[in-house]
Amino acid sequence: MSLVESQSEDRQSEEQVRYLQANGRELNSKFGYPNNTIKTSRYSVLNFLPLNLFEQFQRLANAYFLILLFLQLIPQISSLAWYTTVIPLMVVLSVTAVKDAIDDMVKWLPGPLEDKWMNIQVGDIIKLKNNQPVTADMLLLSSSEPCGLTYIETAELDGETNLKVKQAISVTSDLEDNLGLLSAFDGKVRCESPNNKLDKFTGILTYKGKNYTLDHDKLLLRGCIIRNTDWCYGLVIYTGPDTKLMQNCGKSTFKRTHMDRLLNILVLWIFLFLGSMCFILAIGHGIWENKKGYYFQDFLPWKEHVSSSVVSAVLIFWSYFIILNTMVPISLYVSVEIIRWGNSYYINWDRKMFYAPKNTPAQARTTTLNEELGQVKYVFSDKTGTLTQNIMVFNKCSINGIFYGMHTFVLAYMFQETEKVDFSYNKLADPKFSFYDKTLVEAVKKGDCSVHLFFLSLSLCHTVMSEEKVEGKLIYQAQSPDEGALVTAARNFGFVFRSRTSEMITVVEMGETKVYQLLAILDFNNVRKRMSVIVRTPEDRVMLFCKGADTILSQLLHPSCRSLRDVTMEHLDDFAIEGLRTLMVAYRELDNAFFQAWSKKHSVACLSLENREDKMSDVYEEMEKDLMLLGATAIEDKLQDGVPETITTLNKAKIKMWVLTGDKQETAVNIAYACNIFGDEMDGMFIVEGKNDETVRQELRYRWENFHNPVLRAFLGNLKCGCVLVLQAYALEGNLELELLRTACMCKGVICCRMTPLQKAQVVELVKRYKKVVTLAIGDGANDVSMIKAAHIGVGISGQEGMQAMLNSDYTFSQFHCLRRLLLVHGRWSYNRMCKFLSYFFYKNFAFTLVHFWYAFFSGFSAQTVYDTWFITFYNLVYTSLPVLGLSLFDQDVNETWSLRFPELYDPGQHNLYFNKKEFVKCLVHGIYSSLVLFFIPMGTIHNSVRSDGKEISDYQSFSLIVQTALLCVVTMQIALDTTYWTMISHIFTWGSLGFYFCILFFLYSDGLCLMFPDVFQFLGKAMNTLNLPQMWLIIVLIVVLCILPMIGHSLSPPTRTKLKHASSRRSAYAFSHKQGFGALITSGKAMKDKVFKRNSSPFKKKSLKISVRVAAFQEKVTSGLPSTNLPSFNPDKQRWKW
Repeated sequence: MSLVESQSEDRQSEEQVRYLQANGRELNSKFGYPNNTIKTSRYSVLNFLPLNLFEQFQRLANAYFLILLFLQLIPQISSLAWYTTVIPLMVVLSVTAVKDAIDDMVKWLPGPLEDKWMNIQVGDIIKLKNNQPVTADMLLLSSSEPCGLTYIETAELDGETNLKVKQAISVTSDLEDNLGLLSAFDGKVRCESPNNKLDKFTGILTYKGKNYTLDHDKLLLRGCIIRNTDWCYGLVIYTGPDTKLMQNCGKSTFKRTHMDRLLNILVLWIFLFLGSMCFILAIGHGIWENKKGYYFQDFLPWKEHVSSSVVSAVLIFWSYFIILNTMVPISLYVSVEIIRWGNSYYINWDRKMFYAPKNTPAQARTTTLNEELGQVKYVFSDKTGTLTQNIMVFNKCSINGIFYGMHTFVLAYMFQETEKVDFSYNKLADPKFSFYDKTLVEAVKKGDCSVHLFFLSLSLCHTVMSEEKVEGKLIYQAQSPDEGALVTAARNFGFVFRSRTSEMITVVEMGETKVYQLLAILDFNNVRKRMSVIVRTPEDRVMLFCKGADTILSQLLHPSCRSLRDVTMEHLDDFAIEGLRTLMVAYRELDNAFFQAWSKKHSVACLSLENREDKMSDVYEEMEKDLMLLGATAIEDKLQDGVPETITTLNKAKIKMWVLTGDKQETAVNIAYACNIFGDEMDGMFIVEGKNDETVRQELRYRWENFHNPVLRAFLGNLKCGCVLVLQAYALEGNLELELLRTACMCKGVICCRMTPLQKAQVVELVKRYKKVVTLAIGDGANDVSMIKAAHIGVGISGQEGMQAMLNSDYTFSQFHCLRRLLLVHGRWSYNRMCKFLSYFFYKNFAFTLVHFWYAFFSGFSAQTVYDTWFITFYNLVYTSLPVLGLSLFDQDVNETWSLRFPELYDPGQHNLYFNKKEFVKCLVHGIYSSLVLFFIPMGTIHNSVRSDGKEISDYQSFSLIVQTALLCVVTMQIALDTTYWTMISHIFTWGSLGFYFCILFFLYSDGLCLMFPDVFQFLGKAMNTLNLPQMWLIIVLIVVLCILPMIGHSLSPPTRTKLKHASSRRSAYAFSHKQGFGALITSGKAMKDKVFKRNSSPFKKKSLKISVRVAAFQEKVTSGLPSTNLPSFNPDKQRWKW
């Protein structure tokens, strides 16, 4: 967390109500409000050194070596020089600090804003222009639009690209762009303190002695973008970390992997094991000194500070503590950082994750989480811009029972030969629009009445607004991309929506301009799932055009449409199978007298103060009946390339996919089907519909009981595909965490709708808290930053919604399908390599260090080392460093093709099977066994042995040379057996290091060095005299064979077979993509200038699954005669459910 964030948080805890005055910097400065500077970095210049050192010394090994350094400064117990520890420790701390600094600098956000925006303060009045981002949370004062309206895009807040409307209060909208009036404006605002609620704001503006109520509709939030508004002025309310966007971003935390936490535990175990060995050796030394050493003080005199065998034993304890410190070598963490750093570059260099259209490569923005990518169990994904491109395309339609538009498999087969429909006859057509069925254009040109009426309905029944800055070039602004696609389709087929006012709609029909009088808009809402317009045609006919969900409109049709309805429903089923978003289109011709009577009822309902919405709905239903069916449309919500295939692959890898979106339930469910998160093979869909704690709890428990009901499960058969859960944001507001989690975890897929950014993070934290799994969050907008920070791994999509998600993420790329390679290839390789590295690293150091322990029993527990000092120095630094790095950077158990083809290979990482406490114990046992072989085989074979010339070879130096040579040969053969993918570099590193050892050996033991520096180089001529003996090589071969036998036996054990599963087909339907229409705003005339804008509704077609029907049919019968199933309880201490 940055310094600014921490200061802001402390101040907010004291601030209850915010006071400010417009254009009053002197007054506002007394409250200590922050400026508009935003930081996403973890460190600052002031806190980097102490905070980074604090984080590094949380690693027990680093703390251990710091303590070891102080011990080595005590001459009475130090058997090694102090610099042998301080230099490696400083190198480790420095390398890690530089890496952390680079990682944090990559995430540091100096701000896309200019300096003038960074210096904005509370109370300032600022001007924003069209297409500019809102730079702070500000109260809208005035705008270029009538009635102080301002249109904004909130993609970075809620992921929705459809436009929204804000309106200034009347007293300030009169200020317009008069700088004199604006600079003289001295209104005072009293409002709520900074908070993370995006949809709530309360305050009071006091101006000229009068109070004016302020609400959310008058506030422009940071992260929004001004659209279709030439200019607007706003009074800054919240700045920098106080803005609602940053309040939802969460804190920057130091992410540590599960492997780091495991290493801390294992290091603690090693400390205890090390302390136990030192204690045993100290007791042995005390006994030896008491029984033997005491009587040989003439030959082995005690030092002046040693008064008894007990004192000597205490000092020997610490001496062995220093000698055996290689049980936890400091090079472990340096090697881990190098491995992570190297594997990060593989991600950056992956050309298959490079997105050519934007020239954007994948980027690992941190180097500490690579192996965590191979252990992910839950993926939390945003929807808009992450799974989808948010691009709607008119794909097919059914008109008067005739199917138009080529089937997907036909289009795929004939794509190269099929030409797009030529719309050159229409000068106002959109050149970007594509359609491949020429029969529909021919029907339009022939004047087919049904086709003409169908497209006329699409050109009239909407709330889109048109902008025509250049003659003939129309730009549509729709609050729903679905509605924009439908109006664009009508435009290309010759029915061009040109402009609108509050009373008129202008349409160019096949080149002829016609003006329709807009009589009423029957707006959309979630219950109606349809919208209608009533217009008077140029021929003075009153017509109602309606579009909506087929489940709703099919019940409102005239009985004469029954046969046409059946044919159209079959077409809708075909559309849904292809994952298209569908809706029905119908019309009704009205009698003028009937309309006049209805209009009076409509006016009365509009003016009603009580139950206004219910009365309006009753009036609408009176009008929307006996409709004549025109047909149906099918729109493709363009997914990103490879999304369904990616999710199917992730499902095979047993990675659970949860979608957290701010969008509507229907839209989210539709995308879930299209993406293969949901499928026809699912056992059922469970939708949480309760509005309060008690009803939600009852729904969750009822589902849990049904799922574990033996009678119901016997009726349904073996349910193997899993159900899916759909819930709204309010399900998270009560104390239902455990109820929700246990129900969600039994489901194959989960969709969370209408989620605020902070609620997304709460869902991630919920899973992290109660499930011992690795979580990954992926998103592309500022509304996803909080969950990206909350998850173990955060992935940012560099898409259409700004840079906030990318700047706060750990990994970035441009397309969702790259997640498959990130996890199944790079993640799995990184995890496997890290596990092999740790297993080998601990083994080689246990085998190296424990030889000292056995040697102590033959050296009077005198803290004498087995090896030459130079061998101890070079063992981890030179002799064994390159082979293990080669293994950790280049090894592959299978190549990338097989990794993607068999995603089941990912499963061991999720359960951490390759390196855990059990595997660590195996390494320890293997190391103990190897150390026994390394010590006792040479000890037994050279005891009282002589050369052929009669010279003795059982001296200390010969023994030391044999043991260290055998040790290097053993660990080299061990890593050769561990390596599954050999490259030229692997051969050079592995065998070259062994050869380099012999070169260094003959150099260090040469006559020249030993004669020049006899105190430093004491093994004069030992290399030549010892290694030229055949029996010495036989000893080494015997040791190598005995040490690698356990490894060979393990590798010959039969492998565990994995049963493969295959996914089924997918299914989807159409949904409205917004909550409430704006028909009232259009008809009021407030939104009119010379351009128009509106938000569409589109019906959601939800087709029940067969299994759900069976459940519903049998539900009452099963539950009526059965006792309630005992509910399991969650034990947070043991992290498991108790039945």
